[in-house]
Amino acid sequence: GLAVGALRHSFFPDAFDFAALEPAARRENFALAFATAEERAGCAPLLEVEDMVRLPVPDAKCVYTYVQELYRCLVAKGLVKTKKR
Repeated sequence: GLAVGALRHSFFPDAFDFAALEPAARRENFALAFATAEERAGCAPLLEVEDMVRLPVPDAKCVYTYVQELYRCLVAKGLVKTKKR
């Protein structure tokens, strides 16, 4: 939960106080991170909070797919620069 929150916070530092997040509050951290990504970046909610907290280690392919979608949304908003081809 903290890693996902840190990623969102790096692009939207005014969205929430990262230092106030509790490491043990995985469900709340994921919910906040996903909501921030949807509201601020327009990132589709491809993952559910329950998908992330059900297992000790979330499914890597699902997480990778979500990160790709987040990246695409950040590029579309001009928050990530890409090389021109």
